[in-house]
Amino acid sequence: MTVETSQLANGMRIVTDRMPGLETATVGVFVTAGARSETDNEHGVAHFLEHMAFKGTPTRSPIEIAEEIEGAGGALNAVTSSEATNYYARVLKSDVELGLNLIGDLLLNPSFSDEEMDREREVILQEIAATQDSPDDIVFDLALDEAYPNQSLGRSILGTERTISRHSAADLRRFRNENYSASRMILSAAGAVDHDAIHKLAESLFTGLPEEAPRPIKRAKFEGGHATVDKRFEQCHVIFAFEGFPNGHEDSFAGRIFAGIAGGGMASRLFQEVREKRGLCYDIHAFDWGYSDSGIIGLHAATSAQQLKELSALSLGIFADLAENGPTDRELARAKAQIKAGLFMSLESCESRAGQIAWDLMVFGRTISNEELIEKVDSITREHVQAVGLGFRERPEIVSAVVGGRGSAAAAADAAEAFLSGELAA
Repeated sequence: MTVETSQLANGMRIVTDRMPGLETATVGVFVTAGARSETDNEHGVAHFLEHMAFKGTPTRSPIEIAEEIEGAGGALNAVTSSEATNYYARVLKSDVELGLNLIGDLLLNPSFSDEEMDREREVILQEIAATQDSPDDIVFDLALDEAYPNQSLGRSILGTERTISRHSAADLRRFRNENYSASRMILSAAGAVDHDAIHKLAESLFTGLPEEAPRPIKRAKFEGGHATVDKRFEQCHVIFAFEGFPNGHEDSFAGRIFAGIAGGGMASRLFQEVREKRGLCYDIHAFDWGYSDSGIIGLHAATSAQQLKELSALSLGIFADLAENGPTDRELARAKAQIKAGLFMSLESCESRAGQIAWDLMVFGRTISNEELIEKVDSITREHVQAVGLGFRERPEIVSAVVGGRGSAAAAADAAEAFLSGELAA
């Protein structure tokens, strides 16, 4: 790898990876502040702030921002997650300076005009409304709320109609001032980039940032519970989830492999047993999400209300079997191959690579070589994976969430309790 790192005097970190043969680059600023950094009264502010970054600065109108980046053949975007907000540009190698200048202006000098605030408020309200037509979105929001009740980590990133309707420019400025500090920002670039040139440009753009953000983040507490929404949809959506591992935890790769074996592809146990052999659903998969101090491992499926009981028992039975007997050698090898393939495929995309090296700094405080990652993956044994499943049974916290159950949602909660008690046979 050709990864280089440096740091500005105010604590902002810079990491780049020059990728030979590329004519493009991705450059972005990754802020370790997202929806989780919000107070109860700020629900939705982090995402609102990200939207407003594109709505003008004292020197650029919204249309001028769009025309400037697209006139160079580039693209500008941003995304808000629970624990980070990423602002990035994809450009030709000759326009890296243009991309970074734009990002710097959007981050440091947003106008927050009343007219643009009101217009974007309506856009976000439409975005929220769209999620209410999506049972997938509803069931995942429901599951997170049960996993982390009364915590910002368990709330929807978008906010609610009530909170978005009342947020002001002062709210956005306060959140930005208390969270967007140099020590919580990483400038990451990959592709056709020159580290020294980017560092020099960053000094001119970001030296004025405050060094520290005053706002601490409360520790997450996974609690679990059972919830249902009986809104009518064509299918019933169900999620079962357990507490997993934080990002960077020594067992995080074992958790990822457990999820891959259980439901990580067409050869996975859930896909084969639930869909292929019994036809109980069209889509079923397992997931593994990590946060800075917690994590979630679970499964999601969509089926008919009449088949929810059978699907729930069968799916959690597969988790039980992995806990009691562990994976086969063939399953373990396949899951490891999938992780390695994903790693190497990401090296072909400068956007993915910029995100990866920024994530490494956020989680580990340093970049991780491919060789080290592969060594971590290869070190996972059948016993490690089995221990993940055994841990689910040893802890009393489990989440079941059902949307569109039409009166049958109790079957999911019953299956969850049967899993914990050991009554659900593998």
